[in-house]
Amino acid sequence: MSTHALRSTPIPGLVDAYTGIPFNLGFHIRHYMLDVDYSVGPNRLGASAEIRCVNYRPLSTLTLDLADSMSVRSVKAHASGACAIRVAKFKHSNHKLRVSFAEEIPEDTEFYLSIRYQGNPSPISSPWGAIGWEELSNGSLVASQPCGARTWFPCDDTPDEKATYDIRITTDAQYTAVATGVLKSYQRKGRRGVWHFHSASPMASYLAAIHVGEYKHVVLDGASVPIHAYLPPSCEAGFRTEFADQAAMLNLYERLFGPYPFPTYTVVITEDELEIPLEAQGLSTFGANHACGDKKYERLIAHELSHQWFGNSLGLAQWDDIWLNEGFACYSEWLWFEHSAGIPAETSAFEHYQGLVAKPKDLLLANPGPVDMFDDRVYKRGALTVHALRCLLGDAAFFRMLQRYVASGRHSVVEPVDVKREVRRVCVEENIDCEEFEALWACWVQQRELPPFPRRSDR
Repeated sequence: MSTHALRSTPIPGLVDAYTGIPFNLGFHIRHYMLDVDYSVGPNRLGASAEIRCVNYRPLSTLTLDLADSMSVRSVKAHASGACAIRVAKFKHSNHKLRVSFAEEIPEDTEFYLSIRYQGNPSPISSPWGAIGWEELSNGSLVASQPCGARTWFPCDDTPDEKATYDIRITTDAQYTAVATGVLKSYQRKGRRGVWHFHSASPMASYLAAIHVGEYKHVVLDGASVPIHAYLPPSCEAGFRTEFADQAAMLNLYERLFGPYPFPTYTVVITEDELEIPLEAQGLSTFGANHACGDKKYERLIAHELSHQWFGNSLGLAQWDDIWLNEGFACYSEWLWFEHSAGIPAETSAFEHYQGLVAKPKDLLLANPGPVDMFDDRVYKRGALTVHALRCLLGDAAFFRMLQRYVASGRHSVVEPVDVKREVRRVCVEENIDCEEFEALWACWVQQRELPPFPRRSDR
């Protein structure tokens, strides 16, 4: 019997309380093979998806997430073993693809779904704005957090279900296609180009991305892994100034958090301006306005890089724990400036603590709710919680705890219990009262009132 389950707590009901999306239950997706043919001018996508699944209970039907802007042409199924699987019928409506099988699939069967679909991909409306596939003035990008992956491929659009990916993009040869993963091959076929990217590390669906544009490829040296950049040629001078410290940031984070978790790191600079940078696995996207060369967005460059550890390698089991992504990423900004500019993290923490003092005290870090999940208070209070742990443990024990937390959750999903386990472990090693830690955790994470500003102990 299959016991695979990434989350350590039971699924709370049948619908994700944050995104409102009904869960796709009964099976796990292990691998996506996405073959996408995209025409920029008409914003037209024709695609096929072969999805490798394994079911943990007998299945006569299953569901996948796919936006209504896509039209499903066919759904077929086959098993890798002796079990014969046939699709009896399928229905696509209300952003769900429902597949019924002619015979019940026995438990623990590895099987494949082959889905052909097409359409004009577009963002979906959400409480957090438009998310998903977005058409640009000369190309496209994908910004899926938290549930926009369904705008361009059939998937299990929930954060705790990770899979490996192959993404093949065919587009007009004048354009460059960039996707999550490592570029395995490029072929020119007449007036079209075919790009193939592979992701060997498990990835949540919202972190899968494609970008298409007239980009120049630049490689930045000085880090333990290749750093690739794709940008409009007109942005190159500003980019090289703005991102001059990208390799140094990666090197620092490796020293503090542990090895960089992916084979490469990629930065895409779009020709369009973007309000905020966008994260994907092994990849970050910035607008042309973020590459002007005035170093105005240095903290955002550091923030997005740190998400490769906190959010991408260490994924979330559920969205109510989003502070585990954003709190650690925000604190990483402060760690960068502590290293690069000699500004103590305590100074940055106090500055932002004063900002929280002036804001409403009605947010619960442990469960901010869907409306406030991207509220800046989640980011800053989360970072202050991390700083409070550093103050309690002392630097040596804090960074030892942090590296263990990152290593134990590598390429999986984490919950607050995982942080707490590693903190308790170093508390025992350092003879620190665990009750002091529990009190700290309760006041920062589980209460709305803003605690006093954390101060360093004598450790």
